[in-house]
Amino acid sequence: MVTSRRLLYRSAFWEIARPRHPLTAGHVVIRLSDPATEFAHPSATDWLFCHGLVRAALADVLGATRCAIMFAYQWHPLGSAIGESVAESSTPTFHLFSRWEGETTTPGHQLLLPAHRRVGETDHDLEATDAALREGLRLAVPETMVGSDATVRAGVEPLSGPEPLVRAVDAGPRHTILEPVRNVAAISEVRPVELLAMGAALTALPRAGGFSGVSCVALEGAGTSAPVRVHAVRRSAAEDHNPLEDLFNSPEVSLALL
Repeated sequence: MVTSRRLLYRSAFWEIARPRHPLTAGHVVIRLSDPATEFAHPSATDWLFCHGLVRAALADVLGATRCAIMFAYQWHPLGSAIGESVAESSTPTFHLFSRWEGETTTPGHQLLLPAHRRVGETDHDLEATDAALREGLRLAVPETMVGSDATVRAGVEPLSGPEPLVRAVDAGPRHTILEPVRNVAAISEVRPVELLAMGAALTALPRAGGFSGVSCVALEGAGTSAPVRVHAVRRSAAEDHNPLEDLFNSPEVSLALL
């Protein structure tokens, strides 16, 4: 699938596209158009806009009701890449795995296979779906932009007090959970300043012990009281065990992906 056929939508900073090897019909990516772009308020706001846009299109076309996001920071999957998508380039890329009733396979089932054994969707299989997604994205832009403007205003409003926007919870030797301090159950409710704070918290994770990067899984709350969470797992090229295999066995992650 050539780049022009993979592209579904391009915004000011980001592209919504199919990955080179889509694992399901609900597997799309949001990636930076220019890898040199700074992750700052404008690009964070635009990422939230693109996320809302593609979620609306996936809901309309596939009936998708939930979604998990996977991405890596300063890390490229090695070998069989169990539990993560194969890196396509050094461009910052977020893999969205939407879920819906009637799906014939799950992202978790595919990701737990070695990369060379995964059987994804073909160009022919996705042709009609992608045409519908492009049309859905085109039609959704005006309506979503209204919400995006409100998000921008919320993001630049002064926040009272010096309280942190994000908390980091130690969940294991390599595992940290990042979540907004504010009660946020859906990514659509996240403000740009909170997204930036999560990015800053991610870069501040300790790297002692030979850890070189991080594999991340972002999940929305399963209920009204469950918050948006980013599971960040520190990685090393010298690791003798893939920590994502353990993460996939946790109830929260297995429910979202399996």
